[in-house]
Amino acid sequence: MNSWTELSVQYANQRNYLDKLFKVYPCIPEGIRDIDKVKWRQIEAAFEKKNNPLLFRALLSLDLFPIKDSYVAYLKRDPSAIDRNPHTVNRLCGRLYEMGLSEIYSQCSTPKETNRQIGPLFRRWLEKNSLGVSLLPAKDFLATKNNAVLKGTDTELLEFTRTQMGYKGSKSPDFVARFNDKYVMGEAKFLTDFGGHQNAQFEDAKNLLRDKTAKAVKIAILDGVLYIPKKTKMYKFLCSNPRYNILSSLVLREFLYQL
Repeated sequence: MNSWTELSVQYANQRNYLDKLFKVYPCIPEGIRDIDKVKWRQIEAAFEKKNNPLLFRALLSLDLFPIKDSYVAYLKRDPSAIDRNPHTVNRLCGRLYEMGLSEIYSQCSTPKETNRQIGPLFRRWLEKNSLGVSLLPAKDFLATKNNAVLKGTDTELLEFTRTQMGYKGSKSPDFVARFNDKYVMGEAKFLTDFGGHQNAQFEDAKNLLRDKTAKAVKIAILDGVLYIPKKTKMYKFLCSNPRYNILSSLVLREFLYQL
């Protein structure tokens, strides 16, 4: 196991790891979603008139549809199918009438799921000067020799790594920096569970580590369940790949300054 990975495992299993990690990923549920008053009046009117196509279209205009059904996504992507498939629309509207307007409103205003908010949190943490260096746009980043983190959009970070590091990958890294005259690029993920989407996130990080095109120190800044010592694919990968720099965000600062 890589020494920095081992340090991350020790941190996760011997110290108040989750308490500290909350500073990086403060996964606080958002307040209820706002529902446009005009749209809601249209929904109420269609509901009272039992106008199924109108009710369905009005609800599709909201950010969140009040019921989960495999056919809703199709109708949302192709609204013209609403008129061609009256039985499907009637079936779904029957469920809506059973719910009543109060429950429909409640479901449509449900807060976003916490795990869908995680993406930007790492960069917000960086912006708090957590690494003790400035976040600079590309022009200023290139103009200084000091340690710094590159600030920019996904597109800007990808362009920089291509032009300055020779990176040929198609996916933008989450982290680009220069420490002790060495370029660093990495993926930052909070893996909240095993399986499904979380495995795909882990694969993204592994793909960057395996990249041979970029002239940079490549790292995977990973946090979460992968550091639990169990016989999982994630933990086995940590144990069998010491050449890869996989580490927690909580030891990232120490790693960068020792380069």
